[in-house]
Amino acid sequence: MVVQLADKLDMGISPQQFIDGMQKNQEEFKSGYNQFSWENEEDRKFFENLKFRDDLRVLILAADWCGDVVRNVPVVFRALETAEIPTGVLILEENFDVMDQFLTMGGRSVPVVIFTDTGGHVLGKWGPRPEHVQQIMVRFKQENPNREASDYETKMAECRKELIAAYGEGTEHHAVIIKELRELVSGF
Repeated sequence: MVVQLADKLDMGISPQQFIDGMQKNQEEFKSGYNQFSWENEEDRKFFENLKFRDDLRVLILAADWCGDVVRNVPVVFRALETAEIPTGVLILEENFDVMDQFLTMGGRSVPVVIFTDTGGHVLGKWGPRPEHVQQIMVRFKQENPNREASDYETKMAECRKELIAAYGEGTEHHAVIIKELRELVSGF
């Protein structure tokens, strides 16, 4: 399936509008944003060199209530700011039509960072979380396919603890996100 999002490129709010409009987790989000620093100079230079590419656009499906958005999107915002790639944020609850084209294991998981060309043709996506963290959720879903099981919520609570631990302390996961974004964009 070829996904085309030209009609959505001008529909997103700016990263700053997303931050300003957050009803939940705004301080934690801002903290992650302010704590960001480039772990290595090569990554910073890579994203700075993207300033010369005027063919890229980004849409980010997000929701302020989501822990993965709060942990990951500040890093994505910083990378995209450095690259000066035009970026719009689509609020999940207002954009199920887009979300349903980017399901994760059949579910609506955010954030989803969607890279397109200027015509809205999707080049690639990242999200909802770093690969090493996502693998925990993949394993959980494989081992617990029945959401109606009596112990599902208990097991999900344990899975969430494991996910949080996998992110590491402080800003450890920032460099992982940058590495994964760099690998993705290098393919365009």
